[in-house]
Amino acid sequence: MGEILNQAALEYHAKPKPGKLSIQITKSTETQRDLSLAYTPGVAEPVRRIAQNEDAAYQYTGKGNLVAVITDGTAVLGLGNVGPLASKPVMEGKAVLFKRFADIDVFDIEINSDGPQSLIDTVMRISPTFGGINLEDIKAPECFEVEEVLKERLDIPVFHDDQHGTAVTIAAGLMNALELQEKKLSEVIIVCLGAGAAGIASMRLLIAMGATHDNIFMVDRQGVVHSDRDDLNIYKAQFAHKTNKRTLQDALKDADVFIGVSGSNLVTAEMLKSMAPKPVIFALSNPDPEIHPDLALATRNDLIMATGRSDYPNQVNNVLCFPFLFRGALDVRARHINQEMLIAAVEGIRSLAKEPVPEEVFKAYVGHAIMQFGPKYILPTPLDPRLITRIPPLGG
Repeated sequence: MGEILNQAALEYHAKPKPGKLSIQITKSTETQRDLSLAYTPGVAEPVRRIAQNEDAAYQYTGKGNLVAVITDGTAVLGLGNVGPLASKPVMEGKAVLFKRFADIDVFDIEINSDGPQSLIDTVMRISPTFGGINLEDIKAPECFEVEEVLKERLDIPVFHDDQHGTAVTIAAGLMNALELQEKKLSEVIIVCLGAGAAGIASMRLLIAMGATHDNIFMVDRQGVVHSDRDDLNIYKAQFAHKTNKRTLQDALKDADVFIGVSGSNLVTAEMLKSMAPKPVIFALSNPDPEIHPDLALATRNDLIMATGRSDYPNQVNNVLCFPFLFRGALDVRARHINQEMLIAAVEGIRSLAKEPVPEEVFKAYVGHAIMQFGPKYILPTPLDPRLITRIPPLGG
């Protein structure tokens, strides 16, 4: 089945025309007068207006609806540092999602960079072209520095989706799952496997929403992030505290929540059995989760399970967030996407899961029998048409 899907993916990207994007003209070009307005001499007048007032670019050019999807190719999906050119299919895919779900135009830009400062400098130089910057697939901890510096220096929204899109969607699903399990965010013990961009941003957002810092155990390749370690970067160190726990198995004992943003098959059935009653499991590594949902559900019948996959219930998918949050920010020409906007998006997404599902969603997801708020439906689907009307106002 994997080989069949791989071949289908190659054919999808290659035929009938290579790639997934094209540029389309939005104005008439049928006559000589049309061309004289589109280019010389007519183009001179909007140039003069923009030279006098840079805000006029939003009136006379496509800047206000144009986002740059930018990467250096150092952390592409689960494939790692494959380089900028190999990342291009992913960046084109991101552009497709922006256009399909929020009608936002995108230039995908893959940058040969020798470090964070080089990447920052390049983005700074090209930023006048765009109404917003979406950073993508940049490895941690460099991604934190890149985003922080660009947000400080630019007057357009800068958003690292691997951090904030993931965090918003995880938080929305988790809040609903905890409600169903009759647990409070402030009281639950959370284990996060993966201390990169997604893990750190998700834990930051959960703390902002009421999670207790000392109840969060971050786990990386060396084990539990604790205060006696001397190998922690400044971002991981924020989550280090005094504990005797050293391994993932130690951390999961009596834990209420597992959030995996790491790698496949790292959680065993025995680890799952050691967790607290009515646990919440978000095994989000793709395509193979930290524990397969079939194994998890066979091991315990009191859990709520989510993955990053579309072929199982409760897909935690960034597309629930980033196109719509950007749509709202562009519409009001916001300079930043701040934490208040992220929390508002969490609440907007989670509330949709509690409402009756439109008939067109049922038709798009043939075979998904359960689409009613409950253990197998804690998040709306990406094809829910209400997202485009509900979430953008929260990004403004």
